[in-house]
Amino acid sequence: MDNIKHIDSEMINGVGWIRLNRPEALNALTLPMIREIFRLLIEWENHDSVAMVCMYGVGDKAYCAGGDVRQLYDLKDGNIEPYAFEFFSTEYKMNMLMHNYKKPILAYMNGIVMGGGVGISVGAKYRIVTEETKWAMPEMNIGLYPDVGGSYFLNCMPGQIGRYLALTSSVIGATDVLYAGAADYFILSHHWEDLRSTIEDRVWYKNTADDQLKTLLGQYIRKLPGESKLKDSQFRINQHFEYNRIEDIVQSLKEAADCGDEWAQSTLKTVGSKSPTSLKVTLEQLIRGKGKLISECLEMEINMSMNFMKSHDFFEGVRAVLVDKDRDSKWHPHSFAEVSEEEVNSFFKYPWKAGFDPLGMG
Repeated sequence: MDNIKHIDSEMINGVGWIRLNRPEALNALTLPMIREIFRLLIEWENHDSVAMVCMYGVGDKAYCAGGDVRQLYDLKDGNIEPYAFEFFSTEYKMNMLMHNYKKPILAYMNGIVMGGGVGISVGAKYRIVTEETKWAMPEMNIGLYPDVGGSYFLNCMPGQIGRYLALTSSVIGATDVLYAGAADYFILSHHWEDLRSTIEDRVWYKNTADDQLKTLLGQYIRKLPGESKLKDSQFRINQHFEYNRIEDIVQSLKEAADCGDEWAQSTLKTVGSKSPTSLKVTLEQLIRGKGKLISECLEMEINMSMNFMKSHDFFEGVRAVLVDKDRDSKWHPHSFAEVSEEEVNSFFKYPWKAGFDPLGMG
């Protein structure tokens, strides 16, 4: 077994196994981990003896809590751009590869699945959640935006669910993840070891792996734990989040809250705690991403991510949540009125050198 920068990998009976082995940090992705996953996926896609790929995280707390943005924070006063570019461009190329992979990928999404963890699961063909799954795109909490293809997959969710999850950073469980279309199967977490052992013991071939895996997973699927809260709230989410200006979304929620709607009041409070800049940029991101291919969305997002490395609110959000942990972010600007349309649009353009293709997709 190889062990390179917190990634364990091996090939067993036609299956390429990728195990995120950084449980002390909830398997958060470092740049070396991203590089290694990307390298393995490229190698195995073209390896005749590999029929499929399986990914899971070590420990019972997390599949992957996201990208390790603390390193970006530590570079804020130095030469951050080269590191940030390698981090984001490698991650997005890896995400793109997973969405278009020629072989089945199984992602076992037990425990925390957030941000970059969503990025290495949502593009898989077989996405398994459990009663322990806690899924979110939490970037709004740190003054960022939902990247790793969020412009694409959040727009694929029912109604305005994607907007709601992006703008509130709400954490959802297995039933809601399945309803939102970000997972395919529900199993009980204590069945995983048996399922994993069964996969390891069988011999898998490219031309039959899909049918074999579907049949096998059918033996482990269990009844969902309760009804989807997102489904129950779908009408209200659509009603309030259909607007293309964050001010109008907030006003809609306020009017409902003033009439005694507790859900609207709670949601209004949540949205009101986020960075005005991030809220406006994220809403514009989802508007622009509607109907685009995953490749087009990631090309847009590399521009956005590089521009956020110059944003006060990103570093302030990381400070408040991950460094000082006082949860007292001082956003600047602190009101929607102070965030101009010109400022929002500036996040979608980056001064690359003439002819340079940052993700190599052109």
